[in-house]
Amino acid sequence: MSRRSLSDGVVALRPWRAGDVDAIVECIDGDDEIGRWLDQVPQPYTAADARNYIAGLGEQAFAVTDAETGRVLGSIGVRWNESHDVGEIGYWVRADARGRGVISRALAVVSRFAFEQEGAARLQLRADVENVGSRRAAEKAGYTCEGVLRSAHWNARLGRRQDWALYSLLPDELD
Repeated sequence: MSRRSLSDGVVALRPWRAGDVDAIVECIDGDDEIGRWLDQVPQPYTAADARNYIAGLGEQAFAVTDAETGRVLGSIGVRWNESHDVGEIGYWVRADARGRGVISRALAVVSRFAFEQEGAARLQLRADVENVGSRRAAEKAGYTCEGVLRSAHWNARLGRRQDWALYSLLPDELD
């Protein structure tokens, strides 16, 4: 898989572009699930928010698209540590693409990229212990739950502190 062909034939990953603003707003604005679990994502979500997202991601981020049509299905990104050997992955998927394996496929593609082309020694991600869909996607992509970070984050939208399940994948665990 070359840097230009980040795809498994079903999903394809590509850098975000300025022309994606409307697609991002369509995906996120008013989405209760994204708003619930990702409290740092503004709701309502505007074109200005989308432009800021594209311009200042602070991570190696990709649009998750349908490999055949190019339709934006979600987002996945890797935030690297200082030595660029451990990456923390974050993701979201649009409502009408949930439950179809989109994010587990995108996780597999970005993980292979991070290990084979970026030289990662470890990838990890966090998901609220109650976010069944996110946890299932991580497990389907081969990630192992290492444990729970108890009371790790205050989420005002949920009105409670979140416990986060911590998942990881190591290079020799790729399928």
